[in-house]
Amino acid sequence: MSIKVPQIIGHRGAKGYAPENTIESVQTAADMGVEWVEIDVKLTKDLVPIIFHDETLERTTNGSGKVAETLYEDIRQLEAGSWFADSFAGIKIPTLEEMCEVLIDLNLGLNLEIKPCPGREKETAEVALDVLSRIWDDHDRLLISSFQHVSLETAMDIAGDWHRGLLVDEWQENWKDLADYLDVSTVNINGNECLREQVEEIIDMDYPILAYTINDPIRGRELQSWGVDGFFTDVPDVLQESLLTVH
Repeated sequence: MSIKVPQIIGHRGAKGYAPENTIESVQTAADMGVEWVEIDVKLTKDLVPIIFHDETLERTTNGSGKVAETLYEDIRQLEAGSWFADSFAGIKIPTLEEMCEVLIDLNLGLNLEIKPCPGREKETAEVALDVLSRIWDDHDRLLISSFQHVSLETAMDIAGDWHRGLLVDEWQENWKDLADYLDVSTVNINGNECLREQVEEIIDMDYPILAYTINDPIRGRELQSWGVDGFFTDVPDVLQESLLTVH
């Protein structure tokens, strides 16, 4: 399946300027003219899909403990902004449903990374896709990605007509087999670690390439010259200014 990927994707919203994975961060990205954002979804103890990256609550909230062991009712009470800056004090962790409604209002495309807590790879994909299937209509502006092959396999089984992106961290020699088996639309690579020959190998297989997380304009331009199609970035405005616009 082919998907037209955007050149710039706001990483966790616009993570350089607002608390990651919050409605405020996504709004900031939209204000910068970003057309797509990437956000992470995981499940609370009682299986509510929330927009959150870490397995534990400490780094980005005033709570503590594991997300997988915390009820949504308790997560809903947490404050998720002041760690970033006082001006964001009081903001909340959104549910997937709340976030999707905002994205649709803002007319933003979505790369949803399924970021399961250990052992919940299948379940997280099932719950997240169930919510998406009720809210999200535009299949050309939705990419489901994950490092967890079980999560992508689940997505393929229950929502086969939605685009999937294979996230690659350490370079895997068997990436072609995985990409083929999971019938992915993009290969998403670590743009700060990848080598030119790896990029060329992916291009040879006709997969669009998205590189994460590129905040350095010089690296962005280098990757662009190698043939990388799109970039996840914390600072969309900085990267936007330096890349060659491709139509």
